[in-house]
Amino acid sequence: MRRYRCIISYDGTEFSGFQIQPQARTVQGELEKALKKIHKNEIIQVYGSGRTDATVHAVGQVIHFDTPLNIPAEKWGRALSANLPNDIVVQEVAEADADFHARFHVIRKEYRYRVLNRKVPDVFCRNYTYHFPQELNVQKMKEAAKVLLGTHDFTSFCSAGSPVVDKVRTIYELNIIQQDDELIFSIIGNGFLYNMVRIIVGTLLEAGTGKREVDEMKDLILAKDRTAAGKTAPGHGLYLWKVDYQ
Repeated sequence: MRRYRCIISYDGTEFSGFQIQPQARTVQGELEKALKKIHKNEIIQVYGSGRTDATVHAVGQVIHFDTPLNIPAEKWGRALSANLPNDIVVQEVAEADADFHARFHVIRKEYRYRVLNRKVPDVFCRNYTYHFPQELNVQKMKEAAKVLLGTHDFTSFCSAGSPVVDKVRTIYELNIIQQDDELIFSIIGNGFLYNMVRIIVGTLLEAGTGKREVDEMKDLILAKDRTAAGKTAPGHGLYLWKVDYQ
């Protein structure tokens, strides 16, 4: 058996998320369907670096799979692409060590979130940016973002009902970049809780509109209470950008 690591991109608009689900179109489901065709009806399981929710996109999702086929790495990209729908693209394929795991060996990830900050929405961006028409104090948002840097218990930024017990995570970088009428939130951390990035964005947007003060951010972390943080920003503005390994 050989193990292959792939970097894939996908448009999440028509997917119910990455993880396979019965009676739902998922990224994992389409990948396994393609591998099943290549392996002449043999089921090949795909493992991802993490799950993305419905409508969430990926630029650099990483997956791995094992195969008995003797196909060179450079030909796997073409083989997969010929059997995948056009909203999934294989960027890169490489043979991996037998003990490599796409999920368990991650050391950090980068997510990006796009906000269109103008009065009138853009019909062509409606599936790829979150339209936010209110005026924002971006400098205040950047100051609030600095409070979130470092290692904290991010319970306040995790969806209620998450089964994860240890909610301590480290955020290495949190940048807010302005490009004309668009804001790009870039968040790099050692791991993320369920909806953590989207709740952070929703909370920082509230700081930008004056609903929250920068001084409140420390108390919000210490509260360890989901109801203390802001609204969860919608999925379609979120991108799994990059995954790093040792």
